[in-house]
Amino acid sequence: MTEARKVPLLNVANILTVSRLVLVPVFLVALFTNGGHDTFWRLVAFGIFAVASVTDHVDGNLARKYKLITDFGKIADPIADKALTGSALVGLSVLGVVPWWITIVILVREWGVTFLRFWVIRYGVIAASPGGKAKTLLQIVAIGLFLLPLTGPVELLAWVTMAAAVVLTVVTGIDYVVRAVRLRAAA
Repeated sequence: MTEARKVPLLNVANILTVSRLVLVPVFLVALFTNGGHDTFWRLVAFGIFAVASVTDHVDGNLARKYKLITDFGKIADPIADKALTGSALVGLSVLGVVPWWITIVILVREWGVTFLRFWVIRYGVIAASPGGKAKTLLQIVAIGLFLLPLTGPVELLAWVTMAAAVVLTVVTGIDYVVRAVRLRAAA
């Protein structure tokens, strides 16, 4: 029998996840500096959001490629994702840039899916679907566009992207509920 490889808690994937969590308050400070509508600080907030968003992609790839998956990472990674996108959406709604209903729909779905994961965890894990991954990408792109001080046709692109993100958020949320109920019923 081969001995299971012990993955150290302190590894590059987990460090990137924690760095994303640490960047959330830094992002919020930049977003709200000078009332939240200063072009320079909105660009800084966008840059911090972009870097933090890229770490989500990179830490997952590194964890899978180098087998650095830990229980800490399984829990901290989705928390870091929700902290980043949630704080960005709430911040943009506080500033009057994104309507509150959009923020509420997205946050209810994200926290609802987190609850469902815990509800079915003893019966199995529901893997992220391609739709869920597309939802995450659309949310990040839409939030990024709204962080930029855009006007004209490019601003329209932000609204279209956010609308697509909201639709995919709801559809994948419903799909996740169906899969969770089926998993639990089959167990």
